[in-house]
Amino acid sequence: MIDFTLGVVYFCWAAWSRCDLSMWEEQQRGIRVTQAELLCKDGCGFYGNSAWQGYCSKCWREKTRKPEVDGRRDHGSQSISGSPITFSKFEDKKSAEASRRTSTMKRLFWGTPSPPKRPEGSEGQLEALQGFETLEPGDFTSFLKLLRSPSSQRLQSRCSAFLNTMEAYHDLHVEKQSDLVQEFYQNITLHFSSLSEAQIAHVMEHMEKLIMTRLHKWVFCHDSSDDEQRDLALQRRIKSLNWVTPQMLRVPFPDEGPDVSDPYLHAITAIIEMDAKRAPQDKLTCVSRCSQNVFQVLASSSSKPACADDFLSALIYVVLSANPPRLHSNMQYIIRFGLPHSIRSGETGYYFTNLSCSVAFIEKLDAAALNLSPEEFQHFMQGRQQHARNYAAIPAVCSEAPQPPGDNSGAQQRGQEVRARLEELKGRQEHVQQGALSLQEQLQRWVRDVHLQLDRVCTAQRDDLTATEVRADDDAEEKDIPGYREVLVFQEEGPDDACRKETDC
Repeated sequence: MIDFTLGVVYFCWAAWSRCDLSMWEEQQRGIRVTQAELLCKDGCGFYGNSAWQGYCSKCWREKTRKPEVDGRRDHGSQSISGSPITFSKFEDKKSAEASRRTSTMKRLFWGTPSPPKRPEGSEGQLEALQGFETLEPGDFTSFLKLLRSPSSQRLQSRCSAFLNTMEAYHDLHVEKQSDLVQEFYQNITLHFSSLSEAQIAHVMEHMEKLIMTRLHKWVFCHDSSDDEQRDLALQRRIKSLNWVTPQMLRVPFPDEGPDVSDPYLHAITAIIEMDAKRAPQDKLTCVSRCSQNVFQVLASSSSKPACADDFLSALIYVVLSANPPRLHSNMQYIIRFGLPHSIRSGETGYYFTNLSCSVAFIEKLDAAALNLSPEEFQHFMQGRQQHARNYAAIPAVCSEAPQPPGDNSGAQQRGQEVRARLEELKGRQEHVQQGALSLQEQLQRWVRDVHLQLDRVCTAQRDDLTATEVRADDDAEEKDIPGYREVLVFQEEGPDDACRKETDC
């Protein structure tokens, strides 16, 4: 009997534990990401990206180039065996023209391989690379001075030839342009092969800034891509989600008063500044500064170290709050023309991968990710309820969202703080409206005074003109009187003239 009772108790405890665990998991359901999800699918150790279908840039290029090579081999075997070619004449002509342009560009960049190259002296090469060894990471001015030196004349000529040819063939497809730029990076890296890896990375960052600052207007948001349409779609998507609150995303906020501004304001400003930069490295610097500010806010909001889930949630909130201009184009610009080591590995690679995950999450955001019912999600998306950030519906939204156990007091306190702040904002708005009305009245009075002064000035000028015309008319009438001219002539005649008249008579 005792064993049966113990069995029943154990069964009830196990059922209650499973139920409680499922309820806790349902409440804690949100944004989750692991380190394995950020890495490349091939397991190479680099960070992947959603733009490359989860692969890193190196594996993605190898994967995309392999079908092209196989297709060329099959096409060659078909032409040799005498089988009919499946491509049309127009497509053959187009591919031949593209290959001819590519070969012409390579020939202009690196020269023809037929003439033998003159070997450079070891002393001149060491002298050219000696200045680059002591180059600081952010000293772009010193890099330009070294590039203009006589010892770096060959390197400068290669850069100038590449830039001139890219500008001349700016109508190529953007993916072809990306391949040419990446190939240029590889060849320039071989030029500095005698330096250490850290020094090569610093020099290539300066080289990237030099090249892409010139090519930015030709390759950014290119006509051959759909970047502009994707930018507009993403901007509309983020704008339609402006009702999402930090509580829905479970973003940690510091416990400060309601009068304090948004703690993520510096991160929002940094991600907006990304569009103003030209070089991919400078854009990545804005992403890194944004992510570092997010980590600082997370560190101040809790005594525990920030985890990857909190960082991703906060980064999603920053992107939704900022709605950065041309976000998709900027990310594609970094992917296509940035240095591979800056995107695939390191701190900047981790930050950029999380930014890509944030954008992918925003594009596929649904009710389950926000712990809302489908009906509530549709109500918010259709605008039937007030926006949760600006109006008094914030406490209601926060109370409707599932809260952890024992956290009702905090929600009520936040609701009271929000109501108090809304009342204060309402009073400020009324004060501003009264000031605007008084300013409008002052402007109207000033306009009336100006019109009165203008009327007085016009009347005075009109009176002066009338008096002048009257005097002119009087003078004209006097001139028309008979004998007036004779009198004047008589008065002007001298004694000699009078004698001459008497002699004539």
